[in-house]
Amino acid sequence: QVQLVESGGGLVQAGGSLRLSCAASGRTFTNYVMGWFRQAPGKEREFVALIRWSGGSTYCADSVKGRFTISRDNAKNTVYLQMNSLKPEDTAVYYCAANGIGLVSTSRHGYDYWGQGTQVTVSS
Repeated sequence: QVQLVESGGGLVQAGGSLRLSCAASGRTFTNYVMGWFRQAPGKEREFVALIRWSGGSTYCADSVKGRFTISRDNAKNTVYLQMNSLKPEDTAVYYCAANGIGLVSTSRHGYDYWGQGTQVTVSS
């Protein structure tokens, strides 16, 4: 059973930084694609970034390009989301997600496993 546990959320002022972590367990993740999504109150869950566990290729949403970076640590089975130059509109619950078939997808429906989420609040 795949388990994803996010951490690192919190309250930060606009312009600040946070690093989210997603600890993954229960499988060998070589063929997995890992994603970060976020959901603000009253809004749909939206794609933020993804990384292919094998090879490490990444893709980010236009809204976060140049500010957010996704990476992974194979030895720790952990995926990170480094968030810089945070804006109030980045405020949301951030979710880690995984799919085990290597599907590179920006849709929430492309992912089978989800973490519980971590709150990020950016004050103006």
